[in-house]
Amino acid sequence: LDESVVEAVRAQCIFTTHTPVPAGHDKFHIDLARSVVGETAIAHLVDLGCVLDHTLNLTYVALFFSRYVNGVSMRHEKLSSNMFPDYPINSITNGVHATTWAADSFQELFDRRIPEWRRDNWNLRYAVSLPKAEIHDAHRQAKIDLFAEVERRTGKQLDPRTFTIGFARRAASYKRADLVFDDLDRLRRIADRAGPIQLVFGGKAHPHDEPGKALIQRVFEAAEALGSDVPVVYLEDYDMALGKLICSGVDLWLNTPRKPQEASGTSGMKAALNGVPSLSVLDGWWVEGHVEGVTGWSIGYSWKGESDHETEVDSMYDKLEHVIVPMYYTRPEAFLLVMRQAIALNGSFFNAQRMVTQYAENAYRERGIE
Repeated sequence: LDESVVEAVRAQCIFTTHTPVPAGHDKFHIDLARSVVGETAIAHLVDLGCVLDHTLNLTYVALFFSRYVNGVSMRHEKLSSNMFPDYPINSITNGVHATTWAADSFQELFDRRIPEWRRDNWNLRYAVSLPKAEIHDAHRQAKIDLFAEVERRTGKQLDPRTFTIGFARRAASYKRADLVFDDLDRLRRIADRAGPIQLVFGGKAHPHDEPGKALIQRVFEAAEALGSDVPVVYLEDYDMALGKLICSGVDLWLNTPRKPQEASGTSGMKAALNGVPSLSVLDGWWVEGHVEGVTGWSIGYSWKGESDHETEVDSMYDKLEHVIVPMYYTRPEAFLLVMRQAIALNGSFFNAQRMVTQYAENAYRERGIE
């Protein structure tokens, strides 16, 4: 294959690898690929190392024909570099569209107190001076809006005074939606000793993902077993509108992926825009966004290595029982401070404006593409 042709293609391409999960990397048997693209093209791809074990690996095609490659978080860059050691890989951490994911009540607060935030999301760092009472009022309205939708969909009435944990995302098995239910008796004890707890779940499984669907079933089983001791609702027909209500209307965002499979994640970023701190495994974007007790709390003690189930379960329950829930009920001013810092530190950075700017500066302009 003419090297000038390869360079002409590379000059026009960058590649963002999005996941370490094998299902996210498309592979096709060589016979199928040959029938689609032809013998000549396949022969070139074989020579270029894009065909392994009689399988065309499209990730290797993208890596070879791109002039710039990046993962979607700093942690993912390191992981991807280990997966594909023959290619230089950078990182541009994902971000979310701030004006889409901020609840109406927080948009009104930001418009009044930080009027330039829509034009320049970096201005959200000035949230450090937002009156905590106004954050409380904006969050209370977001919570009321969520609970109204819960009642409309399920007929269940949740108490806005009760500490509410949210978990809403694609129902993939590695995201472990059922981790919080690992020990139902301990969860009951936490609710009894530290203060009442309720949980709001949402998310869909792929129609062909049987483990994902089984995960949802386990959440329903746990909800039935817990009953009124720890109320749990699972909202069906999950979409962007419902996702916005959940990530802005709960008090704590729970994220429990199995390390190191969370390339980035974005739901916690959406929550942070609304002053909702995270309790999350140290993987993906949370390695960068986590400051213990400042922007939220970690599950486990290190981003390195793979998940240890028992360690993470104990850490999650310990922090709920001894730190987070007691703070919510007995030190509300301290909890509001964490909420404010989540906006100022994470909302101001983990947004689409910053992300797109980094793509323009790092992936394009710096490489000579205007």
